Parts: sequence; structure tokens; C-alpha cells
Amino acid sequence: MKSCLAIGFSLAFVSACGGDSGQGSGSAEGSGDGSASLTGAEGGSGSSSGGASATASTTAGTGTTADGSASQETGQHDESGPPPVIFDVGELPDLPPVVCGGGGQEGGGGGGGGNIPDLSYIWISNSAQGTVSKIDTQTMVEEGRYLAKQSGGDPSRTSVNLNGDVAVANRNGGVAKFWADVDDCEDNNGTPGIQTSSGSGDVLGWGEEDCMAWYLPLACGSNRPVAWTRGVFDEASCSWIDAKLWTVCDSDVLLLNGDTGEIEETIVLDGGFPFVYGGAADADGNFWGLDTGGGRIFRVDHEDYSVLGFTLPPSGGYGITVDSEGRPWVCGGGGVSRFNLDDSTWDSTGTSGIGGCMTDGDQLIWHSNPSGTLLGFNIETLAVDEMVQLPEYVHGVSVDFYGYVWGVGFANNNAYRADPQTGQVDAYNGLTGAYTYSDMTGFALSTAGGGVVPSG
Repeated sequence: MKSCLAIGFSLAFVSACGGDSGQGSGSAEGSGDGSASLTGAEGGSGSSSGGASATASTTAGTGTTADGSASQETGQHDESGPPPVIFDVGELPDLPPVVCGGGGQEGGGGGGGGNIPDLSYIWISNSAQGTVSKIDTQTMVEEGRYLAKQSGGDPSRTSVNLNGDVAVANRNGGVAKFWADVDDCEDNNGTPGIQTSSGSGDVLGWGEEDCMAWYLPLACGSNRPVAWTRGVFDEASCSWIDAKLWTVCDSDVLLLNGDTGEIEETIVLDGGFPFVYGGAADADGNFWGLDTGGGRIFRVDHEDYSVLGFTLPPSGGYGITVDSEGRPWVCGGGGVSRFNLDDSTWDSTGTSGIGGCMTDGDQLIWHSNPSGTLLGFNIETLAVDEMVQLPEYVHGVSVDFYGYVWGVGFANNNAYRADPQTGQVDAYNGLTGAYTYSDMTGFALSTAGGGVVPSG
């Protein structure tokens, strides 16, 4: 039976409706293809600094329209090497409780029941292999691995929609969507039945994977960001429908039909030499992009496609996410910066550098410093409220629907799952040259706040 996801925002959980659970509870030892190695990281312990002091600064973000003339040269780096110092460059809207196909529990019924996710995966790109991995966040078992492009693929950023499906962008052009639920996959390869990957050692050839929903070829020098919009919840089908997908191909911001991959809108970025390194959508579907070439963030309005640009803080930015108040954040090197929508200024703390970040949907934004310490910054005070030590620096940071904080190594084979309450760290070591730092679970999309137009 079809599984689907409905988001409840008080705890940002995913509730099941109309499907079998298929999820365990708590940690489990992975086995089989791409087996998970669940080990407590040495010295890995959660801690609270009791509101450890943080030096924060406020800077004004200079706003420009899309035709602003400010520019700076784009410096690109080889992402397969060690991390360089310089990289290549509103309110939360209420959703009604959903009850469909289950026992009438608030937020939905079905296989998961209550507040337990029915689908909870993290999708991580294996850049060196040209594939993307689907890993169960509870069992830490890799359940599928898929080619992101026919040949020469260089996938990096992933984005997960509220049905659990993923979109992955190849840096050198091309976006693919894959179904999370095998029941949604379609027999398209000419062989009767559904043929799909079962794990890391079972990558099907191009055109053979029935769980690839669509592929959009793009001719780009840089195709990095992908970001789903929420769409609309349809109780009749117990699923989210009419979700769109943002991506960027060089200077073109593209809005894709989430069902077909068709390009519905093209917004051309002006004002310099855009090099859009990352992006995220807020609750209203507006797109926030991080343009390291132009030294700015920009906002594309989902209704009229107008563009507003704002100068980055002095510390710059590398990763980008949107918090529960709809505010964009940039981060890197152990530091984070919050863009204030009411006056278009920045509040910053920490150092600058590389790496991604994500909020927990509540009071913390998580980011790794160069020594592999996950830092939980308070989104209001910018103090470091929590810390968890990982075995190594992690380039990508994501939060799953059970509250675990994930870190993906820098172009290596490792991913880590940290419990911020206990400090326990589990490891999955079956990746292949992984590189992802975006919304790998869909949790950021589910908790992002509304799309207030910046002022000031």
C-alpha cells in the first residue's frame, strides 16, 4: 500500500497514512549490502554549555534588485581535495491536522501511528561514483543506490520533498528525481515488474531503474542547488501534491514541475558573475539562493518571480538553510550568520570557512567546526547551547524526523548519526566519495517558516 507523509509542526514529525510501517524503533545493527557500522564515537558525548558565551556581530545587508551592478570574481576549487580556507565561489504557517486511511490519530493514521514516521530516509550523494544513496535513518541500512546521470555525473546537493522523494543535482548539469516508496515506482524499463536497487552493491544501469521518476538534462557549468517547495496536502490521496522544485543552472534560476521535471519558469540572475552554491525554500515556496560569485544571498518570490539581493556578512557564507521563522542562515568553518527579515541586517558568530548547517525546527541550528565538533547554536542568542564530538570534520549537516543530527564526511565514505540528548554517535561507512550538504531528509522543508518579504 502507498505510504505518505503528513507534517505536524509542533514537533515537526511525519505521520503515516495508508501504509505499512517498515520502521524499527531505536538503533539497530545494519547488515547486508552497504552494511551499517554502528559504533559509539570515541569521546562522543552530548553536552550543554549552559548558554556558553558567543561573540556575535551585526552587519547591514545591502539590498539590491536583480539588476544590481555589484560583482566579484568567482573562485572555484576542486571539491575532491581537502577543505580549503576559501571556497569556490514570517511566521510558521499552520497546517491542519491530517487524518486519512488510519486510526484517527491526530496528524494521521496508518502504519506508523501517532508521531512515528512511516518513511524516514537520508539521501546522500556519492560524488565519486555518480550515485545517490537512500539510507534508513533508524536502521542505518542502505536500501537503494541510484545513478544520478547516464555518465559523467557529479552529484552533490539533494532535496527531499514531503512525500519523502528526492531530487539530486549534478554539478555539471542534470537533475534526477527518485521515488522513496517502491509502491510509487513505475514499470518503465521494458521488463515486467519493478526493477530497483536493493542497496549499495546493486546499482542498476541507466534506464533500468524503475524508481527514477524523471531526469532533466541541463547544459550547465554549475548546477548545484535543489530545493523542493511544500506543495499542497491532498487528503483524498493522502499525499502532498503540486510540489515544485527550484534549481539553478549557471545564471538561470529554474522552477520545475515536481511531477514531470518540466521547466515552468526561468528567472535570469543579473548583476555580476553569479555562482549559486546552495539554496533553500521557505514555507511559502520562495527560493533563497547563496551566490558566492556575487557575494550575496537572493530571494526569488514564488508568486511574481521578482528577485531581491542582499550582501553577505563579512564572514561570507557556504551553506544555507531557512529556520522556523522563515529567516535564511549562512554558515561555514564553525560560524553561522542569521539574516534578519525585519531590517535586512546580519547577526553573526564564530569563524568563516566551509560546511553546511540545518536547524532542529526549534531553538538550535547545527553546524560542524573544522575539528568535527557539532555545534548547536541558539537561533536567537547565537550562543552555543549544545555540542557533540564526531570522529572527524563533517561537510554536510542534516536533521532527521527522529531528532538525530547527521554529518557527512568531506569526499569520503562516512556518515555519522548523533543523538544530541545522549551524545551517542553511530557511523555508516559504506558510502563512496560522498559529498552532500543540503536538506538530505526533508526535515528542513517541513519546519521552515513563512515567506515574509525582507524590509529595511
